[in-house]
Amino acid sequence: MSRIVRTAADLLYPVILIFGLYIVAHGHLTPGGGFQGGAVIATGGALVIVAYSYKEISGWLKKNVLLGREVIGLVGFIGVGLLALAFGQVFFFNYLAGSGSLFGMPVPYGINAGELNTAGVIPLMNFAVGIEVWGGLTIVILYMLSGLEKEGC
Repeated sequence: MSRIVRTAADLLYPVILIFGLYIVAHGHLTPGGGFQGGAVIATGGALVIVAYSYKEISGWLKKNVLLGREVIGLVGFIGVGLLALAFGQVFFFNYLAGSGSLFGMPVPYGINAGELNTAGVIPLMNFAVGIEVWGGLTIVILYMLSGLEKEGC
């Protein structure tokens, strides 16, 4: 691709990354969440992959690192659910809601002011799903483009 496309991709990728993380972080307050935010972040990865050649990108985005990101997200999601068992509750019980600790602030009555410190374990699960989807969809995009590299495109 041209230098203009590469420069635009370099400038847009951090913005897309921040927007995807915003969608993940506000998933319990607004439409969105882990899957949608992870998909937005993976789309930013697709933008960079399209702007550069497959050989350059495969050197930057290692499939093992993306697979590790996918595994960390999956283990984090299941770990949040299993942690409820350690507190003597059922699997995926919202043990942080209303506790006053991390993400445990009670939701105020009336209009929601958009406090991120609410919803208990739901934001933790959103972040785990976002990390997993980010890694998984980027791997899918890399595998799809690896066919182009074999054809010499």
